[in-house]
Amino acid sequence: MLRVAVSLGEPAGIGPDISLALTTGLPGVEFVLLGDANVLGERASALGEPVALVPFDSCNRRGLAPAGSLLVEHLRAPAPVVSGRLDPANANYVLSILDRAVEGCQSGEFDALVTTPVHKGVINDAGVPFTGHTEYLAERCGGVTPVMMLSTPALRVALVTTHLALRRVADAITEERLERVVRVLDHDLRARFGRSAPRLLVCGLNPHAGEGGHLGTEELKVIGPVLSRLRREGINARGPVPADTAFTPRQLAGADVVLAMYHDQGLPVLKHMGFGEAVNVTLGLPIIRTSVDHGTALDLAGTGRASASSLIAAARTAAAMARHELQD
Repeated sequence: MLRVAVSLGEPAGIGPDISLALTTGLPGVEFVLLGDANVLGERASALGEPVALVPFDSCNRRGLAPAGSLLVEHLRAPAPVVSGRLDPANANYVLSILDRAVEGCQSGEFDALVTTPVHKGVINDAGVPFTGHTEYLAERCGGVTPVMMLSTPALRVALVTTHLALRRVADAITEERLERVVRVLDHDLRARFGRSAPRLLVCGLNPHAGEGGHLGTEELKVIGPVLSRLRREGINARGPVPADTAFTPRQLAGADVVLAMYHDQGLPVLKHMGFGEAVNVTLGLPIIRTSVDHGTALDLAGTGRASASSLIAAARTAAAMARHELQD
């Protein structure tokens, strides 16, 4: 029986709403929701969801929660929570949930972590520098190199840079960073996704992959040399290819993942193909972490109109990754 932690994220958003869908369960998986049990109960009542919330005790044997119930570790929000209304007073509380989840995964109490959305803006408004789950979890796990990868049944896209202003992207794509990202991607596709020889399709940074240096030199000076060196080691990293043709059927037919240089180079294509079904996976961590492909959707919180499809997909992916790691 796997035990998977689920962080409830921004309490005013749809995290509590969509987490209620986990009562349907997955075979061989026990979910533990981390967050304010009172908020979860209020949201369940507002949505007419008949769910029993069972206090979580890490000493309990796995698999004993009654069917149709949810295990909840009550972490009280310091300020009152109103659906759809952000409050900076709860920002540090949201981060404390993530700290608890990481601690539980590192100790072996949880086999994986699934995160629901947080709101970057309100955390920063509270005076806490925060760029996203990916970077925060990497810091909490000891400063490792995190790699964001979004996955759908038809396409995987990973990123060299993540939540970074566009004018800073080119300077951030160094040989050292690109090499680390490619190595993490190759390693984790083998270790956690069962790909014995992962095929990476790597985009260039500039239009037409630099057009031989006429539209930019990053492909000639950084991306190309790194990929050539790694190919000599046996890593199957093809590129750099022009991003505007990387997502054509012919190119994708020979790839397990597309590596984009920046956030909006690759993710719009993936979300066009599978929004609501995509899973955000953080590679490079010593723990397993997946997430939804959307934000807090404050306007949908408490309305019953939020879809839990991406959360369910994220839960399935986390469980599959944990099983593969245990088998190895």
